[in-house]
Amino acid sequence: MDDRVTAVAAAVETAVESLVSVLSTSDARSPAVPPAQLRVLTIVAGNRHTNMSRLAEALEVVPSSASRLCDRLEATGLLRRVPDPRDRREVRLLLTPAARRLLDQLRERRRTALAAVLERMPDDDRQDLVRALEAFAAATDPDHGGALRSA
Repeated sequence: MDDRVTAVAAAVETAVESLVSVLSTSDARSPAVPPAQLRVLTIVAGNRHTNMSRLAEALEVVPSSASRLCDRLEATGLLRRVPDPRDRREVRLLLTPAARRLLDQLRERRRTALAAVLERMPDDDRQDLVRALEAFAAATDPDHGGALRSA
C-alpha cells in the first residue's frame, strides 16, 4: 500500500475517533436506551419493511437475540410488532411515535454537537471536508465503481 494512502488512512482513523467522541458525548444525554436497542430503532427507521429475520441479519445476531432486543423495546413503548399484510407468517417491526421522537431528538443533539465543532473550523476547511466526505461516500458505493476524483 502506498505510504500516502496509509497516512490518509491514519488521519481518517483519528478523525473517526474524534467524531465518535463528539457523538458519544451527545448520546450520553439521551434517555436510558442502550446502544444495541438504539441500533435496532435506527435499522427499523431506515427500512419500513423490517422483519425479525432482516433485523437479525442486520445486527449479525441469531434471531432469538434480535427478538429479545425487540421484547425490551416493545416493553418500553418504542417498538410494535404487527403481522405483515403481505405474509401473515411474518412479523413486521414498526417504530412508535415515541421512538420517532427519540430518534429525532438524538439526531438534533448530534447535529448540534457536530455544528459546535464545525463552527471552529475555517469556512474553506469546512467546504473541503464536505467535498472529501462526498468523495469518500462515493468510493464506498459499489454501484459507483469506487471511482474518486483525482487529488
